[in-house]
Amino acid sequence: MSIGRFPAFMFTNDPEAPRREVVEIGLEDLPTDGVLIEVEWSSVNYKDGLATSPKGKVARISPLIPGVDLAGTVVDAGGSRFAVGQKVIAHAYDIGVAHHGGYARYARIPSEWVLELPAGLTTRDAMVIGTGGFTSAESVMALLDRGLRPSDGPVLVTGATGGVGSMAITMLAALGFDVVASSGKKEAEDYLRSLGASRVIDRAELSAEDPKPLGAMTFAGAVDCVGGVTLANVLKRLNYGAAVAASGLTGGANLATTVMPFILRGVALLGIDSVQLPMAQRVEVWRRLATDLKPAGIDKIGHEIGLNQLDAVLTAILKGEVTGRYVVSPTVV
Repeated sequence: MSIGRFPAFMFTNDPEAPRREVVEIGLEDLPTDGVLIEVEWSSVNYKDGLATSPKGKVARISPLIPGVDLAGTVVDAGGSRFAVGQKVIAHAYDIGVAHHGGYARYARIPSEWVLELPAGLTTRDAMVIGTGGFTSAESVMALLDRGLRPSDGPVLVTGATGGVGSMAITMLAALGFDVVASSGKKEAEDYLRSLGASRVIDRAELSAEDPKPLGAMTFAGAVDCVGGVTLANVLKRLNYGAAVAASGLTGGANLATTVMPFILRGVALLGIDSVQLPMAQRVEVWRRLATDLKPAGIDKIGHEIGLNQLDAVLTAILKGEVTGRYVVSPTVV
């Protein structure tokens, strides 16, 4: 196969002068084993911001091609079960952290980390959804499996303007739920309502320390993308027997709470992980994302950017300044 030099966005974690830059590389700069994929789209996730920040403590190799997810076409199956020309998705595991990821024209990924693009999605659709939307679907499915139904009452989504939050709103609203969005961005209210939120509350209602072990029962369920004090306050406000699906820690990794919500109201804290989820379950989540959990109007969602715009967006996502989903075309420099 004759493939010349191609562009890649590279992070070098030099203690003296860390760099994020677009460079030209060749196939010899990628891992030697795996499925060679021509990347059509990747996306920007909070983890990508952490992986390209010296303070993020996420990247485990340097230099690193970030991008924790990607979708594209197989150009060399590398002896795997995949066929040349097949559309595929790869995300999670060590991609974009300890293994070169999606911010390049080509990526070589271990075959056991790759899955076939399900019917009903384009590669762009898959990256509008991306790791954020995948985590949203996991969260929604966990709540549904717990028995949550639209008739139970309002469902809260925290960190609502982020990738996980915005997709969760869309999915829950399409299923008929009354969705309450929590956000610190007053200017985003119209956007959140357009996704399906019936009400938007200021995140300050949930982010302040509250010494009381319990609050008024308000929500039939919740998708929490924040963690920290916010998650502790959400637990206090869940209805009897309700659950919160938690996947984020932008508000902190510590959880200062009591056992009261669990033993007096029977609430459940459901941990959501998208990194090490077994492949069989991963395939099922993507099947749902291509069918009943497919976001409405997905072809119109997503800000498209090229590699040269990544630096600014990665900086913004760590500051909480990103609204919605950013999809990355590695063919656009």
